[in-house]
Amino acid sequence: MTELTPNSVNSDELSNEESETLIRNLRQKQGSWVEWGIACSKLQKSGLSPQTIFEATGFEPIQQNQIIVGSQVYASMEKSGVSQEVRSHFTGRGSETLYELRLLAHSDRAAAADLIVTHGLNIDDAREVARAIKDYTRLSSLPNGFTSHRGDAVAYHYWRLIRQKNDMQERSRLIAKGLKFAHSLNARQQIEQLLMDFSVVQTRSAPKLPFYRLQTDEELARIVPVAGQMPLSTDDVKAVPMVEEIRPFGMVKFAGEQAWVTLPGWQVVLKAEDPIVILSSGEFLPDAPNSSTEPVLVVVDRSEREWDANSYFITDNSGQIELQWFETKPDVQLLGRVVVLIRPKKILDEEITKDVWQIDE
Repeated sequence: MTELTPNSVNSDELSNEESETLIRNLRQKQGSWVEWGIACSKLQKSGLSPQTIFEATGFEPIQQNQIIVGSQVYASMEKSGVSQEVRSHFTGRGSETLYELRLLAHSDRAAAADLIVTHGLNIDDAREVARAIKDYTRLSSLPNGFTSHRGDAVAYHYWRLIRQKNDMQERSRLIAKGLKFAHSLNARQQIEQLLMDFSVVQTRSAPKLPFYRLQTDEELARIVPVAGQMPLSTDDVKAVPMVEEIRPFGMVKFAGEQAWVTLPGWQVVLKAEDPIVILSSGEFLPDAPNSSTEPVLVVVDRSEREWDANSYFITDNSGQIELQWFETKPDVQLLGRVVVLIRPKKILDEEITKDVWQIDE
C-alpha cells in the first residue's frame, strides 16, 4: 500500500498523466480504500470537482468525502501509534467507522480506534464512543473514580446517562455498556453502585440550533462591483473583474483568498458587533444528521465570548474550529457566539425560474 507521508494529500499540482493514473486506479478500484481517499483528495485539490470525479470514477461525492476524511484519520492514527491488529483491521475496511472519529484530537483517534476493534463496535457505537471521548477531554478535571484512560472516558459517558434514566430496563442496558468499557477497577465500582442507587439526576437539554431557511427572492441579495463615478474612462470599466456568484448563498470571491457573502438585514445580524460567516454542513454541526450535505451559513459574533447556556459557541480544537454547546461554564476559550444558521432557499427547478413567462403561467 502507498506510504502515507505528511505531504501525500497536500500536493495541489498534478500533471495530466498523474491525474489520469489516479482516475484509472479509482475506476478500477486498485489498492485499498485508504489509497482511494488519498487519490480523491489529490484530484479535488488539483481543481477537479467531486461531480467530475464521480462521472470519471463512479465514486459519488458523499463517498469521496467519507474516504478522504477516513484516510486522513487513518494517517493520524498511524502517526500516533496503533497496534498491527488495529492497522490491519482498518486497512481493509472501516472508512465509514473512522469517519466518525474525525472530530477527535489526533492523540485520541488511535485510542478510539483500539476500542472499536477490541469491542467489535459498529458505526453507531463508534459515533457514541467519539462523542464520549470528546466530551471527556473538555472536563477541567477527572471525575471521581475515573482515570484518563479512554475506556474510562466512555464508561463515564454511560455513567452519566444511567443517572438520567428512571426506566429499569434502559438503566440495565446502559450499565452493561458502561461495565464493558470501564478500564479501571474504580470506574467499574462507580457504575456497579448504580445497580443499587436508583436516584435520577435531572439534566438540561441542549437548545435547538437557530436555523432559518431563506424563503423569498428578496432575501437573496446580489453583490455587484463598483467601477467608479462618472465621468469614467473605458479602461476603468474594462478593469472591473467579472464577479461569479458561488451558489447557493450568492457568495463571491475577488482578488486574493478573501470572499464576501450578502446577508439579510435581520435584527439578529445587524446587532452583531464583529460578525463573521463560516460555511458548514450537517456533518460539522452538533445533533444534526451527519449525512446532510446541504450547505449552511453559520453566522458568528466574535465579540460575544461570555458563556451562555442558551447559546452555541465556536471553540478551537487542535487548530480547527468546532461548534459546541456547553451545559456548564467550560474550561476552554470561547471564540464567538453562534448568532444564526442560514439554510439556502429551496428551488424546485432553477431553470424554470429563469423564464418569467413560465412563472406567470
